[in-house]
Order: sequence, then structure tokens, then C-alpha cells
Amino acid sequence: MTQNTELLPATLRDFFTAHVVHDADVSSSFLTDDAVIVDQDETFRGREETHAFLRDAGTEFEYTTEQIGAHRVDDTHWVVTVRLEGDFPGGVAELDYRFALRDDRIAELVIANHPA
Repeated sequence: MTQNTELLPATLRDFFTAHVVHDADVSSSFLTDDAVIVDQDETFRGREETHAFLRDAGTEFEYTTEQIGAHRVDDTHWVVTVRLEGDFPGGVAELDYRFALRDDRIAELVIANHPA
């Protein structure tokens, strides 16, 4: 598994830089207009819904985000694994961010628990 963020496409590196500091305006700028985000079986579609998700997700908690892994599935699909630690229930979570890229933008993001 590739751990080095430098091997990720610039779109994903820049998305995460903005996402970690909760800058929804910048992070959503890396999405396609028809992007889909799925998080915990909830689906957000299009510019307004995905921006609202990126703006509001996790804001009720304080936590740190650390990228602990990343790998390329194929030319347009990447998985980035992050570890969250904070004051949310359970205190620690490892999540896979599964990205589908189209024309160097994020067309789909599925956030799921990382398999143990």
C-alpha cells in the first residue's frame, strides 16, 4: 500500500488539504458539478448537496485527521485511508475515502469504515 501522499493525484492532495481544515468552499471546488458523495448510507448529489455535506460533516465534534494509507485502484479510482481521533462516540475511527475521478476532478466519493 502506498503511504506517500505525493503519489496521489494533485486533485486528491489538494482536496484533503482543504477538507482537513474544514474549508468546504475549496474542497468542493475539486468536485464535478454532478458529483456524488456517500457517507454512512446517506447520499448527497450535485453541487449544493455535496458542498453542504463538506461544510457540515463532523462539525459537532473536535477531531484530528491523519492519512495512514493510500492506493491506486486503476487510472480513475483511488482509496485513501484516514484515522480520526476525537471526542465523537468511540473516539477513534479508520475510514476509507474511495474516490472516482473524471477529468481530474472528483466525480464520486464513498466514505466507509476501513475493514479491520
